Amino acid sequence: KKECKKRAAELRDEILFKQPESSHHGDCPICFLPLSLDNDKSSVMSCCSKIICDGCNEMRELEGKIQPKCPFCRHSPPKSQAEARKNNMKRVEANDPVAMCQMGRRRYSEGDYDGALEYFSKAAALGDIVAHNNLSVMYQKGEGVEKDDKRELYHWEEAAIGGHPEARFHLGFYEMQNGRADAAIKHFIIGANLGH
Repeated sequence: KKECKKRAAELRDEILFKQPESSHHGDCPICFLPLSLDNDKSSVMSCCSKIICDGCNEMRELEGKIQPKCPFCRHSPPKSQAEARKNNMKRVEANDPVAMCQMGRRRYSEGDYDGALEYFSKAAALGDIVAHNNLSVMYQKGEGVEKDDKRELYHWEEAAIGGHPEARFHLGFYEMQNGRADAAIKHFIIGANLGH
């Protein structure tokens, strides 16, 4: 039994310290170029929850002068914020992890930590890397949950494995605080390669 636990820890470390091919944002589904780590340089389409780069969004706007459509799913853009929220809710009901994470962020910013926890948890269960990172912050601060170092660490690790550079930084800092400089340096290097 002891050997099994040791081997499981070794396998987890192999996964954890493997350099991801790209950041957690991935590539633009239109032009296939890597999405920027700067969220201001991309847009989430409320109709399909696809994240597209600013270049493709610019083309959408230029083409939109003729006929405005989402460049991914070809739906017309929402005419109001209320329609955009309605579209987002449809995506949440369809179990779209990006839409769930957006809803979690909205709840979090409104101070509804229970609602944020619910949406972030669902999105994380569906593999959303940003949701894992957000959950780690909630467990770190004790917002809507009791502070829980093990869950905080678990969600940071899951986010880091998925290519989240901020999670890598936090793991590096955690390892430094616990006297594991070698592990910390690995995290910092991987995070730097991802753009942190």
